[in-house]
Amino acid sequence: MSTPLSPPKPLPKPLASLQANPRLGQWLTLGSDGSVTVRSGKVEIGQGIRTALAQIVAQTLDVDLSRVRMVSADTAMSPNEGVTAGSLSITDSGGALRQVCTQVRQLYLDAAARQLGLGPEQRAQLQVRDGQIGLPDAPALTSYWLLADPALLERPAGELLPADFSGSAAQAQQRLDLPAKVLGQPSFVHDMELPGLLHGAVVQAPSPLARLLDVDLQAAQALPGVVAVLRSGNFVGLVAQTEYQALQAGKRLAALAHWQEEPSLPEMQALAEHLRQGPVDTLTVSLKAGEGSAVAQSQSPSPSPSLSASYQRPFLAHASIAPSCAIATYTPDQTTQLEVWSHTQGVFNLRADLANMLGLAPEAVRVRHADGAGCYGHNGADDVAGDAALLARAVPGRPVRLQWSREDELSCAPLGAAMVADLQADLDDQGRISRWQHQVWSTGHSMRPGRSPIPVLRAASMIEPPFERQVAINMPLAVGGGAERNAVPLYDFVSHEVISHRALRMPIRTSSLRSLGAHLNVFAAESFMDELAELAGTDPLTFRLRHLSDERARAVLERAAAVAGWSPTGPGEGRGWGLGLSRYKNTGAWCAAVARVDLRERFAIEQMHLVVDAGRLVNPDGARNQVEGGAIQTLSWVTREQVVFDRTRITSNSWDSYPILKFSEVPPVAVEFIDRPEQPSLGVGEASHGPVAAALANAVYAALGVRMRSMPINAETVARAALAS
Repeated sequence: MSTPLSPPKPLPKPLASLQANPRLGQWLTLGSDGSVTVRSGKVEIGQGIRTALAQIVAQTLDVDLSRVRMVSADTAMSPNEGVTAGSLSITDSGGALRQVCTQVRQLYLDAAARQLGLGPEQRAQLQVRDGQIGLPDAPALTSYWLLADPALLERPAGELLPADFSGSAAQAQQRLDLPAKVLGQPSFVHDMELPGLLHGAVVQAPSPLARLLDVDLQAAQALPGVVAVLRSGNFVGLVAQTEYQALQAGKRLAALAHWQEEPSLPEMQALAEHLRQGPVDTLTVSLKAGEGSAVAQSQSPSPSPSLSASYQRPFLAHASIAPSCAIATYTPDQTTQLEVWSHTQGVFNLRADLANMLGLAPEAVRVRHADGAGCYGHNGADDVAGDAALLARAVPGRPVRLQWSREDELSCAPLGAAMVADLQADLDDQGRISRWQHQVWSTGHSMRPGRSPIPVLRAASMIEPPFERQVAINMPLAVGGGAERNAVPLYDFVSHEVISHRALRMPIRTSSLRSLGAHLNVFAAESFMDELAELAGTDPLTFRLRHLSDERARAVLERAAAVAGWSPTGPGEGRGWGLGLSRYKNTGAWCAAVARVDLRERFAIEQMHLVVDAGRLVNPDGARNQVEGGAIQTLSWVTREQVVFDRTRITSNSWDSYPILKFSEVPPVAVEFIDRPEQPSLGVGEASHGPVAAALANAVYAALGVRMRSMPINAETVARAALAS
């Protein structure tokens, strides 16, 4: 579904990525060999961004996509665009590259006019076709490649120019990174081979606050193939000649280590109470007062209908398809003393923490991005890079490859935060919401490297002397927020109050997991909207539209209901459907979801319908993959996943104890876009997580009349809730 093409709007303000990296030559180089080399600061983490950015460059410069060579992020040559996160790569890096290419195109057209001796009128007629520059009657007078001169781009970007989108409509494009991965060719950092490569193993502390009492390093040193053994405080590891030798010696070293543990974790079944009881850092996120709120209601002769409810989710693991891996080389006698290959989401951020932890100047550390096998946020990639760097110092001049085990990944990597949201609302006499309050309790959602003067890598608090163990923060709402993400209502309420309570006491490490707080906040708000609709005696779709003036939000909601065949009566007894809606971060893509379930004989999700407005689409196929993948991941989160722990340690450290959705359980997922070519492009990777979670819970209620306010939601938990109600 697409709106007609219309003239693009000029960019309203300087783009942050371009503002931070203004030199045109930082971003790309036109080569005399007919190539365009692009250096984005954003990284490929399976979301197809390498392909989409290449498409933007090709479209804006008017060259064939085969000419574009994407260079992985590298602190030695790439612009610093921070972290690849928040569904912002198309908006930030894509917007910057479109502007860079628009200006580069103009510079080369000016250079061509000077070379050809053209006056202003003929200059205005110059055209570009696959890098060839000419006039309508002479299409190949010169080219980018004949004019190629790096000095031409050694200048800052000028005043922002409106990009010319004519002739460059969204096109499906095969992913540049997939052929090698599908064919089993070396593609990931796990596959890298370097001359003289050694292999490492680390002994992970068995619980968050465990203390190493003693370990027999000499016995480990004598094991076959062992090159070096290292202990620094609570950090223990070794380096061996082969991966097999490292694994075997690592197991033996773990058996030789003796730890002191303490019951520092809360009772799993009382996690919500633990979060509420503090200590917490409380922030009023948003406050809107108006008529019909508390004061006006207190003067009313009869109280307004009101409702309150609590919603929660457990800790979630990243559960990447392969455990984290990194390679590090330490050469103290060279300018670059430490070189690291990592599937980190932020090469510059990781460089800052590595330098800080090891006492090096940032300029002495080089971090190169290499693809990893799965990334949904801040997983173990940065931590394993820190471990590899420490091991590399024990064998100067030799590269050390370190891969965590599955047990390490599930129990030691940062987790997605457990959350609780308490909602209250009042209805007026017309069945409209007059007061809305949303309070969320959660640990912080960001503990990424490079954002604190104290390194946050797992090893940093374990080595001797240790760095202080940090507590996760929430990023400011202006850049998307953390626990409070999407807690500010999208709907038009007379008054609202949004409060965030960040837990300051939690030994379990938490950091960014795909969609951050939006997953629970949208789940809570959209479930609550259904509950309020029932209180008002109104169909959930009608009730939402009654409170919604955002035309783009209305468009995706109405379209999703239409394609799903929505009816207030539902699909029949034991079957149900539910709605979910949000605009991701209230600044990103709009997404509406409709879930249909059949619970008559088993817990079955029959169909998911999603409609998304992400502005101008770059690669419709890639965008569809992201929305569909996000929906399927959300169904896994909501129906299967939860981190399990006792008072001492995390116990869900395998696929058996941390199950994910099976292929046989994946329902059909239909995705439709409302393409708006005249609007800025918006990221889609995390837009579906909240709406899908809410749609499923609402569908379960429609089918069985059992309101599920806690995840996971499956046959077992629904049966327990039905018995308890």
